[in-house]
Amino acid sequence: MVLRNRTRADAARKEASLAKALAGEPTTHDRDLLLAELLHRVNNEFTSAVSVVSRAAARSGSDEVKTTLAAVSERLLAYAEVNRALQVPSHSVEIDAAAYLRKLCEAISRAKLADKGIGLAFVDRPLRMDSTRCWRLGLAVCELITNAVRHAFGDAGGVIRVELATSGPLVECRVSDNGHAAMPARPGRGLAIVESLVRTLGGSVEYVMGERGSAAVLAFARHDSVTPDKPAIDISAVALH
Repeated sequence: MVLRNRTRADAARKEASLAKALAGEPTTHDRDLLLAELLHRVNNEFTSAVSVVSRAAARSGSDEVKTTLAAVSERLLAYAEVNRALQVPSHSVEIDAAAYLRKLCEAISRAKLADKGIGLAFVDRPLRMDSTRCWRLGLAVCELITNAVRHAFGDAGGVIRVELATSGPLVECRVSDNGHAAMPARPGRGLAIVESLVRTLGGSVEYVMGERGSAAVLAFARHDSVTPDKPAIDISAVALH
């Protein structure tokens, strides 16, 4: 009974916080809360969809249909894995940022890249960060990978490279590709989201394009108290091997 009452009280507080966030100009915390609720509901929808597909496969007498539905189920599970990796952290604690990004990149590769002939390489350095800052970095990285998939490659595929490095109190995260986009990507909703996320980290983002690919370089402080300078960009470094 005590546990049930506590659960109801937690749910009531959550609903009150959501109502407050929707009522006026949302703070960063309010936005995080709304996004957490959205991702939670999306994850529930993925679970329901997988269940529906699995039941349909079980009822079918056709091996071809079963194989097709199994592939659909696997793809839905892969997308759900990405969604879980992007869940808003419940507590602000220090975590292994490299391990978090590696897990996220692996999930994205399985869900979005494997059938497109696009490889995803992750180069990390030992780094511990606040879980909320790490989560925002993960959202930005996911958006940049999606942008590269849409604009950088044709049918031949290619490679996307995510690199995480540190320099004293500063962190640099580079998302590059060896694609052949004809011109710089026009500012759109995706890049606006990336820039907004990087601003919440107190950092900056620079985009470059060269003959051998393109890159986005995010630079920000490991902790809130340090303001990074603009990252130095070497266009020749965009090339992937």
